[in-house]
Order: sequence, then structure tokens, then C-alpha cells
Amino acid sequence: MISPDKHKKTVSEADERLVKEPDFQMPLCRINFILMAVAALMIVGGFLLMTGAPATAEAFNPDIFSTRRIVVGPTIAFLGFVFMGVAIMWTGKKHKNEIKDNE
Repeated sequence: MISPDKHKKTVSEADERLVKEPDFQMPLCRINFILMAVAALMIVGGFLLMTGAPATAEAFNPDIFSTRRIVVGPTIAFLGFVFMGVAIMWTGKKHKNEIKDNE
């Protein structure tokens, strides 16, 4: 059985090891996650713009060649993928200043 004094000592040692690291050491900030969510919405929106009724063997649907489905949707999805890369690499001014101050 563990004595109460020994238990208190191990808890305080655990608290010392669980010190929160500074925000400037985090690879991604809150703004990165917000920008990534916007990029994900752009990608999903682009794919939704590409959806529609298909053409079958019995009935041809000329809507499959609409500008929305072959130009606008893919362009928005592509820009969403590009913006996702930018969102991951984004470093805000505040984050840059914290890194400089701690060097």
C-alpha cells in the first residue's frame, strides 16, 4: 500500500513534468486551424458544385457540360487545395514576434 506522503510527492513530480509549453513552440496556431477549416469548406463546396444529374444511355443530359460543373466547381476545389497548403504554412505576425523574442 502506498503511503499518503509518497503519493503526494509523485503527484507534484507529475505536475512538474506536465508544464505547458509556450505557444511560440507550437507548430500550428489557432489561426492555422481556422484557415484549414475554410479551405476544407472550399474543397467540399467545389465538389458539391460539380454534382448533378447524370446522362444515361436513354436520355442525354446537356447539363453535364454546364460551366458550373466543368469550370467553377473544379476551380474552387483546386483553390481550396492550394489554400490548404497556405493555411498549414501560415505564420502570423504575433507568432513571428514571439519566436524572435525568444531567440
